[in-house]
Amino acid sequence: MAESPEEVAVLVQRVVKDINNAFKRNPHIDEIGLIPCPEARYNRSPVVLVENKLGVESWCVKFLLPYVHNKLLHYRQRKQWLNKEELIDITCTLLLLNPDFTTAWNVRKELILSGTLNPVKDLHLGKLALTKFPKSPEIWIHRRWVLQQLIQENSLPALVTKENLEMAPTERMQQLVKEEMDVCCEAAGRYPSNYNAWSHRIWTLQHLAKLSTKILLDELSSTKHWVSMHVSDHSGFHYRQFLLKSLFGRTGTDCSGQMNNQPAGQQVTSLPKEENSEEAETGSMDEHQTDRSLLLKEEVEFCTDLINSYPGHETLWCHRRHIFYLQQHLKNKPSLPRIWSTTADSGDGMLSNSHPDVALSHVTQAMDVDGLIESNKQSYTQETKRLKRAPMQDTMNLEEEYRFIDDILSMCRNVQQVRFAGAYRKWLVSFLGQ
Repeated sequence: MAESPEEVAVLVQRVVKDINNAFKRNPHIDEIGLIPCPEARYNRSPVVLVENKLGVESWCVKFLLPYVHNKLLHYRQRKQWLNKEELIDITCTLLLLNPDFTTAWNVRKELILSGTLNPVKDLHLGKLALTKFPKSPEIWIHRRWVLQQLIQENSLPALVTKENLEMAPTERMQQLVKEEMDVCCEAAGRYPSNYNAWSHRIWTLQHLAKLSTKILLDELSSTKHWVSMHVSDHSGFHYRQFLLKSLFGRTGTDCSGQMNNQPAGQQVTSLPKEENSEEAETGSMDEHQTDRSLLLKEEVEFCTDLINSYPGHETLWCHRRHIFYLQQHLKNKPSLPRIWSTTADSGDGMLSNSHPDVALSHVTQAMDVDGLIESNKQSYTQETKRLKRAPMQDTMNLEEEYRFIDDILSMCRNVQQVRFAGAYRKWLVSFLGQ
């Protein structure tokens, strides 16, 4: 085994070269890892490539990591010169072993801005690093920076590959959103309650998908299986709460945006004189209200099934509280405040752990948009208008909630389940008594 500085330098240079040659031989590597090996037993390269998996024998890390780390620091301190290819190779090796080294990511940012490095390659590097370090905050932060560069108009050609050459820009963006969702899902599965992965998923919805209703509904459907397999993962259920709040906040946000975008002299008043316009708006709002009731009903049934199937998980009871709170707020205020669709965006898409009461106490009531004109909507009957003006139907009847709690308390033998059910009853009494 190498001991002298000269031997270490030769060994490390060979390992760095072997790692980069592995990427050249197989650009479809999808996972990295360390191979437990206390010492070198054979005179061969410690880099192992099997199919699409790249492994490095652990004995060489104690030589490899300090060497590339010091080499990069000397470059930043202008004590040593490295050409661009050497920088790419060294930072790649360093970040696969230690992705929390911010300086290496900053060097790669400079290479991307100079046009030396393709930003798509950094997305692939980050994806590989996440297979070993799924919760590393620096990987997610750099990933968001790269995505911001890609979605700029002058960087869209970077998304073009041989596979998507014939796709329209919109389709490429949809493909990018799907790839990000897959990366987040895989990272969330590798590390329980992976706050950073779910936060990045929210950021993707906000900045890439622009909170598209179709994508929000698809996400609500696709994450159902995941959370049912991870019933103690609060971050996953918080993501579903974000989806519901974003879907319910679309009406108020979209309507207020349309009103603000009206040309001067054509702004819509809150009480239009034409009956047809009122009926069109009535139908639009009633359609949203029906969707809300259906979504809440499905979420209640889903939560009930999980509580009965997996007793003793506090995350499920917290999720049920949020659904009940959401229903009560919708019943009193048809349009959610816009902050509900952006509570997870604290400048970088981070999840917010604050209680809805805290957020709403600083927000004014949503604008009344009953008079919004949408000429492309169909005419609706007087009965539809009457139903629209009626209070939103409860998907979680209070009496049924108390009956559900009583059944748990009388039939369940799980001590934790009984405790959570009792706490939920107290919360209902306290919440409704406010």
